[in-house]
Formats: sequence, structure tokens, C-alpha cells
Amino acid sequence: MSPTSLPREGFRLKLRRLNLFRQRSENSSPETSAIAASPNRPSTHASSTRHTSSSTPSDTAVALDQAGESTNLTIMPEGDSAPQNGPPSTTVSGTAVASTSASIIEVVPTPEPGIEVAVTPSDLWSKAYREAVQNMGQDVDVAILKGENIAQLFKELEGVDKDAADESVFLRGVKYLHSIQVPLERFKLALDLTVPLTALEPTTSTVFGVIRGVTAVAISISTADLDFAKKIGEMLEQISYIDDCDILGQRENRADIHRALVSVYQKLLEFYVSAYEFLSKRRTKLVLAVVLDTGTLPDIVKDFLKQAEHLRNIVVKATLEIVQDIKAMLYDEKISQWLGRDKLSQQSLRHVDLLSVRADSACEFLLEKPEFKNWYQALDSQQLAILGDTGSGKSVMMGFLIDQLSQRRHHQLPRPLILYHYCQNDETGHALYVLSSLILSLLQQCEGLKKPFFDWYTEDLRSGNFEPSTNVHKLVGFFQRTVEELDRPLFLVVDGLDECDRGSRNLLLKSLQGLSQKTSGLKVVLSSRPWSEILNQLDGVPKIYIDADPERDRIIAEKTVETELAYLSVDVKQLVVERLSSFAQGSAIWTQMTVRAIFKSQYRAHGRIKKFLDNMPLPQDLSKLYAGLFIRCAGEDPEAQNMAATALEILGTARRRLSILELAWAVALGTADPDVTTVAEVAELVDDQSVMAVIQPFVAGIDFSDLKKRQVIVVHQSVKEFILNELVFSRPGLQSVEEFPAAGGKTAAPPIASKLETKIFNICVRYLLLEEINHVPLFSDEQIAIQELPQDLDLFSDDNDAAAYTTDCSWENWEEGMIRYDPADRGFGELFVYASCHWINHFGSVAAEPLPDLRSVEKLCQANSTRLHNWTSQNSRPDCVVQARFEFDGSLYDPLSITSLYGSDEMLLKMLETSEFESHKFLSNTAMLAVDQVLQWGDLCRLRMLFFGRGTGCHLQNLEFFHHIIDSWRFNKNYSQDWDAAFDIINDIPDILVREGWGNELLCLAASQGCLPVIERLMKIAQQNIDLRQEILRGPQRQPRSLTNQVHQSIGEAVLAGHVGAVEYLLEQEGTETHLQHRNANGENVLHLASMQCNPAMFWALAPRFPNGISQRDCQGKTALMRVVENSSTSQNRIESAQALLCVSTTDQNALSTKDQQEVLQMTKRMHDEEMCNLLTQFSQVSLNG
Repeated sequence: MSPTSLPREGFRLKLRRLNLFRQRSENSSPETSAIAASPNRPSTHASSTRHTSSSTPSDTAVALDQAGESTNLTIMPEGDSAPQNGPPSTTVSGTAVASTSASIIEVVPTPEPGIEVAVTPSDLWSKAYREAVQNMGQDVDVAILKGENIAQLFKELEGVDKDAADESVFLRGVKYLHSIQVPLERFKLALDLTVPLTALEPTTSTVFGVIRGVTAVAISISTADLDFAKKIGEMLEQISYIDDCDILGQRENRADIHRALVSVYQKLLEFYVSAYEFLSKRRTKLVLAVVLDTGTLPDIVKDFLKQAEHLRNIVVKATLEIVQDIKAMLYDEKISQWLGRDKLSQQSLRHVDLLSVRADSACEFLLEKPEFKNWYQALDSQQLAILGDTGSGKSVMMGFLIDQLSQRRHHQLPRPLILYHYCQNDETGHALYVLSSLILSLLQQCEGLKKPFFDWYTEDLRSGNFEPSTNVHKLVGFFQRTVEELDRPLFLVVDGLDECDRGSRNLLLKSLQGLSQKTSGLKVVLSSRPWSEILNQLDGVPKIYIDADPERDRIIAEKTVETELAYLSVDVKQLVVERLSSFAQGSAIWTQMTVRAIFKSQYRAHGRIKKFLDNMPLPQDLSKLYAGLFIRCAGEDPEAQNMAATALEILGTARRRLSILELAWAVALGTADPDVTTVAEVAELVDDQSVMAVIQPFVAGIDFSDLKKRQVIVVHQSVKEFILNELVFSRPGLQSVEEFPAAGGKTAAPPIASKLETKIFNICVRYLLLEEINHVPLFSDEQIAIQELPQDLDLFSDDNDAAAYTTDCSWENWEEGMIRYDPADRGFGELFVYASCHWINHFGSVAAEPLPDLRSVEKLCQANSTRLHNWTSQNSRPDCVVQARFEFDGSLYDPLSITSLYGSDEMLLKMLETSEFESHKFLSNTAMLAVDQVLQWGDLCRLRMLFFGRGTGCHLQNLEFFHHIIDSWRFNKNYSQDWDAAFDIINDIPDILVREGWGNELLCLAASQGCLPVIERLMKIAQQNIDLRQEILRGPQRQPRSLTNQVHQSIGEAVLAGHVGAVEYLLEQEGTETHLQHRNANGENVLHLASMQCNPAMFWALAPRFPNGISQRDCQGKTALMRVVENSSTSQNRIESAQALLCVSTTDQNALSTKDQQEVLQMTKRMHDEEMCNLLTQFSQVSLNG
């Protein structure tokens, strides 16, 4: 800042100047007047400044308020103060020194007594003066306005018309004006009345000099006439207002003041020019000249008074505006001090932050909701609630509504007010903060309410309430009274009601409810998570639920990606948008934080981004948010934390949505003492409201009116990831977590998910082990009778056909209208359905040590127990419809079969190693029954575990085991790779096959069933194992299965069953000749067996390999060709089969003799089989010709 420039005045300087202005009002005390008239008085401005600076802002504010808002304020004379805007026009050496600071200019008296010169800026007074001179044009001689001419004028006035007392006309004028009660000493005069005119120093400031000259002349000629003197007095008083044109020191470019000042200067110049001419002529006494004047000076004075009055009014008006500004600043200062100066800026910043991430097109659906339209268009007071789950974008949408309401109000009359507040999980969610913020916003929009608030607050201060701003009930009272008295509509928007503590939330809702009932123009819109307590308090309020919407998810993803990841290529951004929108499921916060995680990763390549999205880790920022929510809801109480963690862990691993009661019962049992063993005891521990209260931020919207509705689910997949991976680390007091060694000596993270599966598994099993469930059957006799009746029968309809279940029909639709039951009515409680249906699902996921105690599983699945029958019956009826969806006969199962089907590998291995299968808990022959269940319903990998199990191997390492497998495989039309797990067992048992001697039986069994997977494995192993090859290809007769059912070797078994593929494979294997040539007890070879089906493909496979067998006869003396002729198969099969045999016989003389052919031909003739006869005749001729 240059030395000649002055800083803009601050708030405190305005207070000082205002205080100075008040002290020098028209009602000044006589003492003040006396001080002003004293020749050696100190600078009024300086003393006023010192006085003002010693007072506190609050004292000044109270004084200002007590002064009221009177419009009779008048700018009083200030003879010694200096204007403080702009550089001075000049510096008078030896006369005055101007001392500048950051806020004031203090006038320092000169050594000469009684003389002070103010340093004046040039851009205000002199600018108007120059324009006035220009407007005068040729009517004024500029030379007479110069300083030396003005000084000469002072000498002439000092000497003209001196009386006998040697008293000049100027002094006589002063006395005369005093005598007629003109208070010259109270005016801002440009000269000191106590100093002779000739003693005044000349000044280079033309403006100041002219005003001095006018003042001196006016006083000198005032004795001419009484009326004229009074006019002169008025003129001198009005001249003082020229000094006030800076409006209490404000340097403002006001055109109205400039124009009025120009007019005043013109009249002063006219007066001065006329007076100068009088003195220049000096033909008579000055007073007589004025009297004899034709009225020029009086008219000028009259016009001057008119113009000066106009200037005064403008200055007073401008000054009043400044005063009002200062008062408003005082109010703002105190109100901000009381209510908190940063609250509105914090709210505005929050609003701007939300705007930066907002996609308006994702919010516009709110405006189309009927609930919003009705709320907005209603003429009376209305409330509206916007409800959404954690991270659904409620705050962003509330910001959108605020902006929409702001835009719409511009077209309304009267224009509504809009008050808004964003509550967060900090001080902004406290009722005191919310009310303070709303009141600040209200006062900001309605300036006229600041004084009433100021009055109310100061009155409370005086009445002993030292801190009304800390009393939320006081603020509520003021806010309610003020809003009730408003004459214009008011929109009140409060976001994040669920972020408030319970006390604050209850107070706010109660207050708003009261306001809505008393204020007709009030429209309130609130946002919150759909918590039970809040929904109860908002009963009857229209609600808009923010449900997941794929299109909105895409819009949000596009906006977020474009904002945060604009640097990525178009194809990569498109990939990110598609992935995020498909997984968002309505969670805008997940989308936002995942994008931030991508940004932090610094990945740009398509492949890296794709890999990141494939893994989709939980964003750390989101994890911290969830951890904070957990602590906030559960608090520091260990029991509450245990309840919350248990509930979340159950939800994180549950196989379907739970009802409120199911979750509450599960939590009650999961946190119960070990001695709780009955349903009744668990019921006493159930606290559904507390459970829901501690997990509300993590669950999706709940209908609390239906406690049995299956609806409780985590709000987003990211919450489930948090539960499964990080919740355990968010619980305070967890000093150590079990760690497992990993490769390289590092520590691996514990299998938290498996541990949680174990936890819910234990809860389900423990529930099913409650005593009542083993004492009472699930269905009563009446319900059992109902099961026998046809379901969905309409007695009044002719169409009583039962609806058939189809693949495009859901179970819910199919079971609609069917008879249902409630296990709770049987005393089984609310968790029985879930535990029965899904404990087996959790059973398959239990893998982490320590594994659950198998005794509980054995007890739960004890053979033929009521408990087993109850839960299996319920398992087949997951929606409690009397008619079962599938058959689940508990009498067929025991602990081993259930564990084989549904248990994890670890649990099955543990059972195979430790359980006593001969106990009464297991069915007899439990191992083979388990095999059958696995073959029918289970994982075939379990067969190996059963086959080699410690307690089951001795019962399964036999041919019967494979017989079951092959039979099951044969009836499975679609061969799948899963069967390899069963057949590969053969690869590990060659020693058993040799030692037990049933390898050949297994090969023949497989051949009879056409089971190539077994045949192939046996033959492949046999190629490298001589003992096994000898075992499976041995030739002795096998023991017949019955007297009427002769057995054969492998090829014969395959032929008999018609498995051409198996036959062809065996024929290609080395060493199978003995099986090919084998003849059974009836003398039948493989060709004889083939004649039973007359499959031409079989003969074409066998005959070339075994031509000698064509002529062989069975015990009845028949060849294979004879048996073909006699077969009752179709003519085509018989002809083609015969052709195969005859073709081989024509090339191999040993195959069929001529005699044999003739015998067959005679047979066909006797049978009158002309077609076969022709075939044989044709081949006989070929044979003879050959």
C-alpha cells in the first residue's frame, strides 16, 4: 500500500465513527458545547476514537440497540475531523501533520494555537468543485478563486467598515449572529472564529479556500438584516454538511451525492462571486451595499439553502443506510458469536460437495413420485419422508430437492423460504447444532428477524439465562414462534435424521410435528434410513423409498467414472461403468468408493483394470465406514457388541433372507449360556427390537409390521464382505486374532468365513437339539390326515385337476393357496424352519478347526428318532406347505448318510475316523446305505472317502460296492465327468482285486452293464500289472447266479446285454481271446449269445474275430446261424445277422461247412421263410462256385 493511500475501513472503525457521530448529535450536553467552543480543545475525532476503542463490541451492540431505529438521525458538525478516503490534495507544511494507520487518520494540532487543517482527499470534494466551476463557465473569474486572492479578501474584510471600537465587519457579524441565537460554535466552519482573518494561513486547496471565503463573507454581511442574518445562519449550518459527503468515512462512488454537491458548489460560487464584486467596488459600506442590492445575494442564499437541503437529505439517507449496515454487522457479529459462525459455511460446503458428485438424472425420479407431487402442491402444512438404505444416495437426492425447490421458488409469490440442514455422525447431528443452524439460515434470509432475535437473546441474558444458545429448548421455542409468525411459505429440509442421536432425533421430530400442526405454510421433507423407531415416529407421513434401480445405478456409475477417472480411455471407462452398475445394487456409496479405489491404484491398462474389477476388493474407505457404523450402533458395551456381531455374522452367512423373529431367535441362542436347552428358555431371551436396533445401518429396508416376513438381508454385497473378512477386527477389545502359518514362514489370515459358517452351524444344530423338538412330532394327527387330501381343491369348480409344477413356475406360485402350518404352533419356536432347512447347507461349509463336536450331529441325525423325522419333514417343506416339495424320508437316513451327503470333507473324514458305526445311532449296513445316498444325491468324490474310511472300508471293499456304482451309472442317462471320481477308485485297488479274487467278476459285471469306464480302467492297469491281468482274464467257469441264468466271461456278458461298444473294445485288447472263445455250461459261445438279440452290428463285430465259432454247436446241436433263423426278431435283423455269418463263412472254409449250410436251408424251407431261404440259396451257390 502506498503512503498516500488509505485502507478501506474495517468493522471496528465503523463502530468508532458511528459512536463519534452519536456523541456529537444535536442533543449534546452544554459541557460538550463548551468544550467545542474552547480555543484550545483537543481533537474531537481523536478523543472519540479513543473512547470508542475502549468499549467492547457487545457493549456497543447493546447501546446501539437501545438507541433504536429512529429516522431522525442527523449528521452533526465535526469541525476537526478529517475525511479518510483517498490521498490528500496537499500537505500544509508547518501547519498540520496527518498520521495514518490501518484504520484511522488522526489530526495532529499545529503549534499555532487554534488552527487545525484536515487532510482531504481529492476525488470527492474537489471533483465536484471542478465540475461546478466548469458548469459556471464564463460567469466566474477563476483568478478570484485562487488562494492569494482569498487571502486578500480576508484582509479587506478585516479592514472594511471598521467602527469606532476598531471592530471589523466580520467580528460584528459573529457577535450579531450570536445575539440572534445562531450557534456558530456548533457548526463545521472552515475557519476559527476566535482567530483574526488575517492570521489564517492561505491554503493551496481551492475548495477549502473558497469555502473559507464564503464563510467569512457570509458572516461579515449577516448584520444587514435580521431575516437575512437568519438565512445566513442556515446557510452556514448547511455548509457544514459538505464535510459529511463521505458518509461516516465511507468512500463510495455515489452519483446522487456528487450531483447534489455540484449544485451546492455552484451556489457557493455564485455567492462568492457576487460578494467579491461587492468588496471590489467598495463604493459604499458593505452592509449598505447588501441592503441596496436588488436581491442577488438573498436569492443566491435561498437557492443555496434549497440545494444544500437536498444534499443534506441525500447524505442523511446514505448515512442511515450505513448505520443500518453497521447495525446489521453488529447483529451478525453477536448472532454468529452466540449460534456459531461456522455452521452455515459447513452446511454450504456439504451441499457443494454433494453437488459435485450428483447426477441430476439419477434423482429426477423423485419429482415424478405421487407422494412428492402431493406434498409440493398441497396448500396446507405437509411432511414427506425420503427413506433409503445405507449408501443409497439419500443425501445427494436431498441436495437435488433443495436445488429444485430453490429454482421453483423464483416463480412463486410470495417467494418461499428454504431452510436445510445435513445431519452427520458428528456434532451436526445434535439437536442444538441443528436448531442453531436452522435459526442462522432463517435470520440470514429474513434480515428483519435479526433484531427480534437480538432482543430475545439479550432479554434472556438479563433474566439470568447466561447462555440461551446452549439451551436447545430455548432455541426450539424461538424457532417455533418465529416460524409460526412468518407470512410466507417455508420449506424445511433435514437430511440424515438417522444420524442424530436418539434424544436429538426425538426432539426434532416432536418439534417439527408441532410446527406442522400450527403453521399452514410449512412443508417439511426428511430423509433417513428406514429404522423401526423412526418409522414409528413418522407414522402417517407419506414416504418415498429409494429402491435399487439398474438404470439409476448406471447413471451414477457414469457420472462418478467421468468425474474421478476422466483420464482413462473410453473403452476402459465403459468397462468400469458396466461392471460397477451391474454390482451396485442401489449402493451409490459403494460405486463411489470403488471408483476412488481404482483411482488410488493408478491403473490405466485395460487388463489391469479388468483384473482389479474381477477381484473387486472391498474399498478401504468403505470398510472404515462400516467399522465406524458398527461401533456407533453397538457402542462400548461388550454384550451389545456381541449381539450386534452375532446378528451380522448370521446375516453374512445365512442362506436366505431371515424374518425379524428368526434373526432374533438365532441371536438369542447364539449368545445364550450353555445351560439353555429348551425352546421356552430361548423364548425368554429373544429381543427382536434390540437386535434390529444395533444392526440397522447394515440391513436393507424392513417392514416392521410383519415380524415373520422373510426380509432381513444385508444392504449390499460389500457389507457381506465386511462381515466375512473384517468385522472381527472392528470389535474393540479384540487384542489378538488366531493366526495360521503360511508358506515361507509368513502369517496367513484365518479362515474367518469358515469360522462364521461354523458359528451359524452350531446355532442351527443347537436349536434342533432343544428338548421339545425330540418330544413332539411336527405334524398333528389332523395335519397328517390333511396331507392325504388333494391340495388346492376347489369344491365349486369342475376343474379339479391338480396344478402341475413346471420349470418356469416358481415354488411360491405353485404353492399359492395350499394349506400351510406354523411349527411355532407345535412349540418349536421361530428358528425351527430355517434350522431344519439350512443347517445341512452350513454343514457343508464347516472346515476350520476346531471342528464341531460330532456327537451333536449324531444326536441330531440319530436313526429313527423323532428329531430326525421332524427336521427332515420340515426340510422338504421350506415354506411350511403341508404338501412336501420332495421326498425326504427320515427313516432312510442316519448320521453317516447325512454327513456323506451334506457335511464338509473335514467333517466326513472326522466321522469316518472317530464314530462307532455299530451303535444304535446308525442304521445297520450304514456304510452301503450311505453309498446309495451319495450315488443318488451326493458328491461322488465322497465314495472314495467311504471306500477307504477306517470304519466303513471293511464293509465296502467288495464287488457289491462297485455293483451299486455301476447300477447307478447305468441308470444315469447323462454321463458326466463327476463319475470319474467314482471309477477312479479302481486305479487304487489292483492289490485288493488280486488278493480278494473278484477282479474277473468286476470285469464281467462291467461288461454286462456296458460300463466302459470300468472296463477301460481295468484293462489299462492290467497292461502293467501281470497279476491283475491274470485275474481279470482268467478262463475257468464262473459260478452261475442261478440255475436258469448261466454266466459267461466278459465278452459273453457284454454280448448277452447287447453292448456292442464294450464288445468291440474288449476284442481289441490283448489277451481277451480266452473270453472270446469261452463256452458256458450250455455249450454256448459268444455267437450263440448274440443270436438271442440278432443285432447285426454284434455279429459283424464277433464273426470276423471268431470264425471257428460259427460252426460250433451248443448242447442242443444248434449253430449260431440256426438260432438266428429261428429267432423271433424282425426279418431285417435276422437277414442282416445271417449275412454277417455267411459272409465270414465264404472267406473261411472252417467257418461253416456245406453240410451245415444245407441243414440250415432245409430248416428255412420247413419254416416257409422264403426270404431267408433265398439268402441261404444265394450264398450256397457262391460257395459251390468258389
